Amino acid sequence: MKKLILLTVLLPPLLTFSQSSYWQQHVDYTMEIDVNVKNHTYNGEQKLVYTNNSPDVLTKVFYHLYFNAFKPGTDLEQNSRYSIDDSRTMSEKLLSLPKEDWGDVQIKSLKQDSVPVEFTIEETILEVLLEKPLRPGESTALEMEFFVQTPAMIRRSGKNSEDNVAFSMSQWYPKLCQYDDEGWHANPYIGREFYGIWGDFDVTITIDKEYTIAGSGYLQDPELVGHGYAPLKEGVVHGDKVSWRFIAPGVHDFSWAADPNFIHDFLDIDDGPRMHFFYKSDSEFINLWKEFQENSANFLTFFSETIGKYPYDQYSIIMAGDGGMEYAMCTFIDGVGHPTLESLYSVTSHEIAHTWFQFLMATNESKHSWMDEGFTSYIDDVALNVVLEKGKALPNANAYKDYFRWVATGLEEPMTTHADRFKYNDGYGMSAYDKGSIFLSQLQYVIGKKNFDNTLKRYFDDWAFKHPKPNDFIRSAEKVSGLELDWYLLDWAQSTMTIDYSVNSLYGVDNKTRVVLKRIGQMGMPIDLRIKLNSGETLDYNIPMTKMRGSKPVGSSTLLKSWSWAKPYYEVWLDIDSKNISKITIDPKNEMADINRDNNYLVL
Repeated sequence: MKKLILLTVLLPPLLTFSQSSYWQQHVDYTMEIDVNVKNHTYNGEQKLVYTNNSPDVLTKVFYHLYFNAFKPGTDLEQNSRYSIDDSRTMSEKLLSLPKEDWGDVQIKSLKQDSVPVEFTIEETILEVLLEKPLRPGESTALEMEFFVQTPAMIRRSGKNSEDNVAFSMSQWYPKLCQYDDEGWHANPYIGREFYGIWGDFDVTITIDKEYTIAGSGYLQDPELVGHGYAPLKEGVVHGDKVSWRFIAPGVHDFSWAADPNFIHDFLDIDDGPRMHFFYKSDSEFINLWKEFQENSANFLTFFSETIGKYPYDQYSIIMAGDGGMEYAMCTFIDGVGHPTLESLYSVTSHEIAHTWFQFLMATNESKHSWMDEGFTSYIDDVALNVVLEKGKALPNANAYKDYFRWVATGLEEPMTTHADRFKYNDGYGMSAYDKGSIFLSQLQYVIGKKNFDNTLKRYFDDWAFKHPKPNDFIRSAEKVSGLELDWYLLDWAQSTMTIDYSVNSLYGVDNKTRVVLKRIGQMGMPIDLRIKLNSGETLDYNIPMTKMRGSKPVGSSTLLKSWSWAKPYYEVWLDIDSKNISKITIDPKNEMADINRDNNYLVL
């Protein structure tokens, strides 16, 4: 029996969660594949054990066959071809591919508990009619033989990337679709987001002995393969191929990359994982890929301390794929697309951050892409600001600029739009990345920094490994802050309402000053107000919204009476002689996404 090198990741009890109605499915994969490196194909055997923790009887299951998207005429190609912005380039690439560069997933056989079952394939979705219905609390084994032709590198996965990495293998195997309290999520793949089921993976990849493999999980018996994982065991005799076995416990996906020219470095983080780095020996970016390693570890440490402890013993950064994309216990980052240290830091910080807001939370990012991309973008900007000591007052200020620019076009769609259904690619980017990022920085403005910092930790503690939804996050914030915050989720995330406040008027009577503010935008917000005196002294005030049922901690600021959202005007008398005032400003730190900041102040 082979020894197993692995970390047991403790998943929360699936049927005894504090909300008694909570449940989630579970699946364990065992896969063996044999790779032909000359034509980039592989034969595979898969056995998965699927446990039905739902209250429903399942008569069928669905699989994703992602690589089937990469050929002419598919949903992916057609959606790109008829798009109305720059995403048409994907269609142009697919239409120009020779057939040997198409992606193709063929199912050779499929059995349930050793009995053959009927199945049909519609492009990227495999539908399986179970021979025996799967009842609540039961498990079943599904055994499959399959063949895959790896596509050219078009989107995230494929062969021979721009860095000439031979195999960038994400979404490479028949993957069971998610079933949750909203039913099946058997969405055709058009190049965007993913949603997976928690479980354990046991994956063996047999490949030519010259190749180094990097990816998810823990390599078993590393001394049998060498390649920088461990000294090659004396006396080991290799044929033309070597089998690499990985165990990945408590993940919802498995990815790998392979190339004969990978360099393998690693460093150990105090009270943290071992970080592996794989990059091409013939890459022009070798110096960058050595220089960025220390700060990569600093990024991971920052996220562990700010959100929650990274639960695995390894993390790998791999030169593979296109752009940057997060996976279980690893990320793919290309070299060609990040030719400077600054760009490499930026993408690395972002992709490592995804480990928390994608892989450890595992939100349905197709439906709630802003909870993945937006939260990641926010914390990524904060990490860059802290680790690289940039000293920015508002780390995600560029997200506000992008949001204001897009809102001005009149083309904004709600953040609740499915990731595949945005009309404009730029609209998806603004909504998922920028407006999602602002959701967090603006929440900090609403509830205060200490409450916000504790909310991130509370959210992780409450929902790691549990597929949270938007209301789950806002409830964590409510429990920490003691405030009512459903209005914030509804107005910011589920509508296209905008924020616009103005200083309407200011005048003095008998050494007092009457200040009138106006709400112009449809969305209400609490207000931070600053008065600057002629002496240079500043006086800060906070006006909570009435429906918050409280206020953030105001510190040295003065707490004023609340403002009901339904009333467009707010009036307050201050014990200040108006002759001593030089300027009055709404939101002096620019943390509120007010679409017209020109009317946020009045200079006297």
